[in-house]
Amino acid sequence: MAKGYWIGRVDVRDEEGYKPYALANPAIFKKYGGRFVVRGGPFECPEGEARSRNVVIEFPDYATALACYNSPEYQANIKVRAPHATADIVIIEGYDGPQP
Repeated sequence: MAKGYWIGRVDVRDEEGYKPYALANPAIFKKYGGRFVVRGGPFECPEGEARSRNVVIEFPDYATALACYNSPEYQANIKVRAPHATADIVIIEGYDGPQP
């Protein structure tokens, strides 16, 4: 079964205000079997527009990735983040087919 992923791109406007959101996330993600694959770090954006932070979180499957996002815990945490950052989040099913 293919894994599920969150791909997040974030611009933080207020680091101090953003901290409670970031501190609450690990417990939420752990509950749904999520793990960070990418969490910040240097990057290049050779095409399109970039945000200042990039995150990829892996979940056991697509349904679990959606359940985590839609959970009461994460929905409440979005309200903590919203005044302090702008985020684009894509939830996507991984590819589990043949490779080149």
